[in-house]
Amino acid sequence: MAKSIHSMIRVLDEARSVEFYRQAFGLELADRLDFETFTLVYLSNAESEFELELTINKGRTEPYALGDGYGHFAVSVKDLDAEHARVTASGLNPGKIVEFNRDGTLLARFFFITDPDGYKIEVLQRHGRFK
Repeated sequence: MAKSIHSMIRVLDEARSVEFYRQAFGLELADRLDFETFTLVYLSNAESEFELELTINKGRTEPYALGDGYGHFAVSVKDLDAEHARVTASGLNPGKIVEFNRDGTLLARFFFITDPDGYKIEVLQRHGRFK
């Protein structure tokens, strides 16, 4: 059986992205591999073994075109309201909290936040299938 271990996104500014993910989600540097034309940065926290890989292509100055194929990266939190207040106070400008219901039953509570490169991150309240 396969085990999910990381997801990769391409970013322009390593320091800016590392700081965003540290501030927004408590992700810290797990590893950094520097090569001639690119750098790989792995971020993680104690909540999960899953890592976010940032790829920084050296010499790239233009923002990446995310196109219409990228959806979002998702994380779950214990207290959505507290996390929303915390990232708001940090100046990270999250979207509003949304409740997703079907037939009167709460399926999910969430908000979206956008990283410095335009990637959307869904922040979900731990509930139901979103552990």
